Amino acid sequence: MNRAFRRLLTLVVVFVAAFVAVAALRTWRAGGDLRSLIPGLSKKSGEFRPEAFTLPDKAPLALGDVELLSRLNSEYARLTEAVVPSVVSIDTAGIRTERLLDDWGRTRVRNYPTQGQGSGVIVTSEGHIMTNHHVIAGQQQIQVTLHGGKTYGAHLIGEDTLLDIAVLKIDANETFVPLKLGDSQQAQVGQLVFAVGNPFGLGETVTQGIISAKERSLSDNQRDLFQTDAAINPGNSGGPLVNLRGEIIGINVAIFSQDKENPGFQGVGFSIPSNDVKDALFQILERGRPVRGFLGVQMRDLDPAVRNALGYQEKAGAAVLGVSPGSPAQAAGLQPWDVVRSVNGELITASSQLFTIVQRTHIGDVIMLDVWRKGEVVKLKATITESNVSSTPATQAAATPGLQGRTRDPDAILQALGIEVRDLSVPERMRGFRGVVVTGLGEHALAGDLVKLGDLILAVNNSRIGSASEFFLNLAASAAVQDTTLSLIREGKAMRVNLPALPRQD
Repeated sequence: MNRAFRRLLTLVVVFVAAFVAVAALRTWRAGGDLRSLIPGLSKKSGEFRPEAFTLPDKAPLALGDVELLSRLNSEYARLTEAVVPSVVSIDTAGIRTERLLDDWGRTRVRNYPTQGQGSGVIVTSEGHIMTNHHVIAGQQQIQVTLHGGKTYGAHLIGEDTLLDIAVLKIDANETFVPLKLGDSQQAQVGQLVFAVGNPFGLGETVTQGIISAKERSLSDNQRDLFQTDAAINPGNSGGPLVNLRGEIIGINVAIFSQDKENPGFQGVGFSIPSNDVKDALFQILERGRPVRGFLGVQMRDLDPAVRNALGYQEKAGAAVLGVSPGSPAQAAGLQPWDVVRSVNGELITASSQLFTIVQRTHIGDVIMLDVWRKGEVVKLKATITESNVSSTPATQAAATPGLQGRTRDPDAILQALGIEVRDLSVPERMRGFRGVVVTGLGEHALAGDLVKLGDLILAVNNSRIGSASEFFLNLAASAAVQDTTLSLIREGKAMRVNLPALPRQD
């Protein structure tokens, strides 16, 4: 052994000895067992020495210190106990045939078995349930599960596809516990609300939040929605939004999510106000279908181009594009290019607002119209009749294609072009699609060689389209005076087609 190696070995021994000495000193000062420093001597195999521990036996605060929170806690629990027995989970099954849009915008038809889950709320002692139409749409079997786990079959009484409401009836001759439909007109932004439902099929779930906003819109058909931050997730659709009295002030219908494939709650949910729900319920129970008021006009919002064309510069109003023959509007004396400034004294700021007022007006009621016509103010009266179609008001005159002619009348323009479209469904909108889908073309439609069934129309003259109503209004206004460019997606490919302008009739 050479000298250098002996020196290195000596240094290693000294270092190890110093380390053991320091470790032993620290262990001794801490009251530990020196045998723990030697592996195998600290304890025998399988032996356990109980640890000393002391748990607190008092809460940091007494209930008297948080009296208000304590009362809120018990009242939240009391409210939940009162509401949950009336909320049901809905499971559906069936075979569905559907025309779908894939991620590339291509359309295809397929038959496939479906299963779905949603929520509902009992609103009558006889067992009538309010839910969303999209929860049960196309499903042949419906089963509801009540609080406590008891299950029943159920059948469809009626539906309002535009409002996205359906009424079910439990298949049992029993008395059930209903919830009262409250007055949504009294709801205020900022008030506490509770959402109850069946998210992800988990069963009864209660979340709490506030009304974040009112009069939100997903489309021209679904306007004046409540926005809430109470957590709503897939499966909550059809469940109630309740106030502090346990009254239904809304039916949860949709959420906003940037993840279209796996939508989840992001603090923005939407509910249909209970007053709209109540009207639909009464109509369906009494007549088996929704009843809507009908005026018979096609309207357009007052954008700068329309204002300049009409010479109208006031803020309030919506322009009349056309009047349906034999309609209440024609009987009242409304004419194309009139501007409706108010209805029953309520100022009109958008065409969709006028449609909402008309649809909510009882059949046979008379409405007072304040109309601007070529610089003069005209007072008109119109008697509301029942709409006999399920489409939006703007599509009613456009649903009969095939009329040819040299004309600039909005009704005849839409009939001559002969394009029938539908709004996107709620699931399609949640996947991020926008626009309208072509569902029909008239036998002699001028657009028949340019537009195809299943086309997804995105824009008219580069103006984005959000609903069938908006599409027809823009199409009629444009084709009356100029060539019209439609931006669309066909079989996954983006393209543009040009529709010719229709000249004025001689």
